[in-house]
Amino acid sequence: MDLNELRARIDAVDRELVTLLEKRMDISAAIGDYKRAHGLAVLDPGREAQKTEAIRTLCRPETADLIAGLYGPIMAASRAYQHRRGEDRHE
Repeated sequence: MDLNELRARIDAVDRELVTLLEKRMDISAAIGDYKRAHGLAVLDPGREAQKTEAIRTLCRPETADLIAGLYGPIMAASRAYQHRRGEDRHE
């Protein structure tokens, strides 16, 4: 397989990742709506720590630290999206 074919495969995976991340954001927004409706805090550090460890168990040992490390920014983006949607609904 040549470099262009490999890059095309990466591009296909990136398209899938974007679709999945957008689905994750939509679900995160629904969680934010629920938390606001029930007076719960958006940030749940215990849940985030549990989620990070759960992600590690899904990974191969050689990729666990790298992939789990991606989840900090993903969860931060989810919280930011929850906050932004909450602010948009109160304007």
